[in-house]
Amino acid sequence: MQYDFSEMIDRRHTDSVKWDVQDNELPMWVADMDFRTAPGIISAIKQKADGGIFGYEEVPAAYFEAVQHWYATEHNWTPHTDWMRFVTGVVPALSSAVRRLSHVGDNVLVQAPVYNIFYNSIVNNGRHALSSDLQFHAGAYAIDWDDLATKMAEPLTTMMILCNPHNPVGKVWTSADLQHIAELAATHHVTVFSDEIHGDITDAGHGYTPFAAVSDLAANLSVTAVSPSKTFNVAALHAATLIIPNENLRNQVDRGINTDELAEPNAFAIPGSIAAYTTGSQWAHELNATITANKQTLTTFVQQQLPELHVIAGHATYLVWIDCRDVTHDTQALCSAIRQTTGLFISAGAVYGGDGHDFVRINVACPPARLQDGLNRLAAGIHQFEQA
Repeated sequence: MQYDFSEMIDRRHTDSVKWDVQDNELPMWVADMDFRTAPGIISAIKQKADGGIFGYEEVPAAYFEAVQHWYATEHNWTPHTDWMRFVTGVVPALSSAVRRLSHVGDNVLVQAPVYNIFYNSIVNNGRHALSSDLQFHAGAYAIDWDDLATKMAEPLTTMMILCNPHNPVGKVWTSADLQHIAELAATHHVTVFSDEIHGDITDAGHGYTPFAAVSDLAANLSVTAVSPSKTFNVAALHAATLIIPNENLRNQVDRGINTDELAEPNAFAIPGSIAAYTTGSQWAHELNATITANKQTLTTFVQQQLPELHVIAGHATYLVWIDCRDVTHDTQALCSAIRQTTGLFISAGAVYGGDGHDFVRINVACPPARLQDGLNRLAAGIHQFEQA
């Protein structure tokens, strides 16, 4: 490999949200990687800093051209640059879109278990979170199409938030899945907001398909949100892009972006993002190989050392979803006990809705040595919990 993903970087006492833990604790929870970001990004930020002036900035055409280049070369989709809008983050843009594309009291549809902040963007804006729960059978998740159609058909359902690929279950939706969602949405006049922030992080041979790329129908009724933040671990740059092919929809979202002041980049957001999208391809490919190997290590360890747990085989994200039903139906209690006895900090699944109370989520985006430490702590914590 050209890049080193084994470096053990000490992030304690650096104002890191993830690493705001006790000295004996190991955090493997929030979606934040322990890898140093791509060198091209670091160089671009240093060059900007060397200029010494950090006034108000505009978003240049080069930014949108970089986004277009990345999606054309990495995902076989070439969105027009005039479809794009810069925003300071996927979550604030999602909340803004909820306010602009639905009304107070409307249903906003999700597919639980799903990223918990979706619920905040819905409920905090006076909308109702309506879930068409993913169906779990034989160790895998699938869409309940009849239930999804029924809930889209409800008169108050005006918007759907799609997680593509899906966090936390790691599901890569097929083109057929996405096209079926688009057809249901068109039939029932539902706008789809597709959060595709994890789209770059997939196993080899399991690349994701952007929702708007599957058909003109899907493109015409959707808002797609992308960002380098998960791929390159640059969340603090606060840079994301909305891709909105439909002009009327784009105009509505524009009003929200302007009203909510979401379009002003910080000094490092633009050069960092351009560098990510134009120089980071090889780094991202090696990252994916590292994450795939880490997921395989975890899966083998659980099979051999913790057969009472069951790893859900997801091909996307660096977040692993683990079935704990043979140990407990209260994984909040389990995670609390594991943290107390071993210092390992992982996520209990209840916050993601649906059947999440039976699962835990573990972040494996870390050097192999740190992962092994976490797995040893997991085994010790599970065994102590079972004996209590």
